[in-house]
Parts: sequence; structure tokens; C-alpha cells
Amino acid sequence: MKKRQFALILALALGLSLLASCGTVLEKPEENTGSFQLVDMEGRVLNLEGPAERVIALTASDCEILFALGAGDFVIARGQYCNYPEKALELQAISSGSETNTEQIIALKPDLVIMNMMDQTLKQIAAMEKAGIPVVVNSAESIDEVYKSIELIGKAVGKDMEAETLVSDMRKNFEDISSKSIQGEKTVYFEVSPLEYGLWTAGKGTFMDEIVELLGMKNAFPDVSGWAEISQEQVIERNPDYIVTISMGTLGQPSPTEEIMSRRGWQGIKAVSEGAVTEIDSDEIARPGPRLVSAAEGLYAFFYGD
Repeated sequence: MKKRQFALILALALGLSLLASCGTVLEKPEENTGSFQLVDMEGRVLNLEGPAERVIALTASDCEILFALGAGDFVIARGQYCNYPEKALELQAISSGSETNTEQIIALKPDLVIMNMMDQTLKQIAAMEKAGIPVVVNSAESIDEVYKSIELIGKAVGKDMEAETLVSDMRKNFEDISSKSIQGEKTVYFEVSPLEYGLWTAGKGTFMDEIVELLGMKNAFPDVSGWAEISQEQVIERNPDYIVTISMGTLGQPSPTEEIMSRRGWQGIKAVSEGAVTEIDSDEIARPGPRLVSAAEGLYAFFYGD
């Protein structure tokens, strides 16, 4: 039961198998007033009467983006897993994910709902749109798609300029980090599920993989796609130079880093023998939002000691 609960938490936190596409604006008036059209990340065309001012964000990353754009006051409710920034916790939490309650959403009378298709369904979208509520489907699987996602949400809530500035700042920060990183052959093993529940790692098509390459490192599991279960033997054989875990610690128990450092049979791994093991906030590095920059900065400091 404990293992099953952890698997559910992991799936919700990491946003497994998010669908991706390109969100674009079909019409771009000089000022974001009056009706306009958007194409969301699923290629769906939306007709909006004007910038949204009563928004429900079901996905944690979308909630973060709205607050980063200065549109937090437009958010009238949040999905139950939206926990950042702290001010978001003051908002009414509503059922989301596989438990999304369309009747609850409709009763709040939002003028826009932003969600992804990880657990929500087309049937739920149809129910909300039948009630006259536009729905933006937003998802991103790469940093470039995060930029498009931010621009899409910015347009929907009348924060075009803020979105442009946020994207520009993110690009610059990533470029600065990349420019001072040293391209080499050192490898990084990302542990997204601890030994207790069965080892899982992050492979190609994840933000972790994209960021580690930006920092001049190599993923220890380049042959894995997305999130995948692996074995201790594989980790030991690949002998990574660094280990980064996003596991959540338990009060009164050794930290995730301490637990990895003490594993039987792992003492010969270079990362363990040299103490090159660290923890990072899973929300920062797994959510498609502005805090990916913070994750990259934290990893840069760990890899390069700067």
C-alpha cells in the first residue's frame, strides 16, 4: 500500500507523460482588449471575449506561471496540488487530476480554466465548455515549450508584456549558466524514486536530462526515455560521477542523501566515494515553469562549487 501511495505521489509531482504541442496566438491586436483567438497546446482553437479575470488553474505549474506573471489576483481557485507560491495556498483548493470535479468548477463561474491532459479528460472539457467556460489545455515537455506555455497563458490573461519579459529573463539566465559550464564527459544519475520503493530515473525527454546537458554533463541513463524503472546493478555498473535525488525525506529518518551514501554495495560508485550526492526540490526541476531556472542554478553550484 505504501509503495502504491508513493507511486501516485510521484506521478502527480513529476507530471508523467504530459502531452506537448505548440500554443500560438491566431490574432494579436495591438492591445489585449476585446475578443481574440488562441490555439492551446493541444491545437484547440479558443474564442475569448477578452482577457480572463476569473481563472481556475488545475495544474501546479500553471498556477506558478500565473503568479510569476503578476496575475495571481485573477486566480479564484487552484488544483489541490498547487502549492507555490505560498500565497496560492490561501486560495480555495478544488479536486483535480483524476478526481477533477467539473460541477465544482462550474459553480465557481470562472471565465477561464487552465489544465493539462495528464488525468483530466476530453469529456470534462466538453462539460465545462457546454457551461460556457473556455478551457486552455497547457502542457510542455521541453524548456522551449515552457516559453510557449508562458506566452500562451500571458495572452489569455492580458499579460503579454509580462510574459515576454519572463521568457526573456529565463532565456538569458539559461544562456548565462550554459556559457560558464564546462562541456565534458562526467555523468549524472537522477534518482526520482528511492530504493525503498524501487529505483526510477529520468532519461531523455525530461527537464532533468535537458538541464544536465545544458550544464555540460551527461545523463548516466541516456538510453532511457522519460521516467523508467532501473536496478541497483545498473547504477553501480554505470558508476556516475554525481547523484541527484528528488526523493522526499521522512521526519526522524536519515535524509535521502544520507540513505544513498550508506547503501550496501554502493561505496565503489564514484559519486558516493567522493560525496558527490545531493538533493533537489522535485517541484523546481520537474514542473514546466519559471523555477526550472532555480533548479539549474542549484545544480550548477553543486557540480562546479560556485
